[in-house]
Amino acid sequence: MQIGIFFCLKVCKMNEIIGIQGITGSFHHQVAQEYFNQNVAVDECLSFEELVDSLLSGKSDQAVMAIENSIAGPIIPNYALIDKNNLHIIGEHYLNIHQNLMALRGQKMEDIQEVHSHPMALLQCMEFLKKYPNIKLVEDKDTAETARRIHQKQLKGIAAIASKTASELYDLEILFPEIQTINNNMTRFVILKKENSFVAEKEINRASIKFELDHKRGSLAAVLNVMSDCKLNLTKIQSLPKIETPWKYSFFVDVTFEEYEDYAKAKALLAIMAEYFKVLGEYKNTKP
Repeated sequence: MQIGIFFCLKVCKMNEIIGIQGITGSFHHQVAQEYFNQNVAVDECLSFEELVDSLLSGKSDQAVMAIENSIAGPIIPNYALIDKNNLHIIGEHYLNIHQNLMALRGQKMEDIQEVHSHPMALLQCMEFLKKYPNIKLVEDKDTAETARRIHQKQLKGIAAIASKTASELYDLEILFPEIQTINNNMTRFVILKKENSFVAEKEINRASIKFELDHKRGSLAAVLNVMSDCKLNLTKIQSLPKIETPWKYSFFVDVTFEEYEDYAKAKALLAIMAEYFKVLGEYKNTKP
């Protein structure tokens, strides 16, 4: 909490609007509150595409976007959205995710015929949901929006998976708390801007980069060796196919480092070695 607020003082101006995927009570909303402040103004977007449009159009000044989960893995389409729209990652925030099964007050588990939630939330709770094979699982746009709709339309027989905050905001009863498969369920969110923000080199110890390589033996190994020689810690590597070029891939990589000079050296070498090289963001590592 303190780290996020302190960093916000350098990247967030008064009265800025923060784009979030979801509505009030969603996990994106919680991240916005923790990273910026409790009274932050948000633009609610029901899809990641809408979130990007909010940022590009100037409707929001910065945006919060989930990028990977410790259980479900990376949210691959979001990497493509950041890259395609030339957005800049200027920060990150980690949030422990606590998923709860909730429904209208007075409903019992035997009354539930369907469970609605965001597909990532359903995936994170699959071990619990497997205990009820007769219940239909329905993917929805947002955890909190699902909870709100159950409340507004007084939908019986339908449960939502969402946060405790959502149950309180939309007056739902938690039937089963903490149903995520793994208790240490953490999601990494990135903070995005349309234009890059200046961050002092002494504060930068993490970077997100993209590169494309010639399709020949050893090209990826050579790049990884450069990262190792330059004392970079590879925290994630994700490949995405280039739709316009069959059997060719782009690599999205996150690295951490202790000295910016080591990273700068690696960056210069990779720009030479790669057919295409791009920096998606240079920022402060806040991993717990």
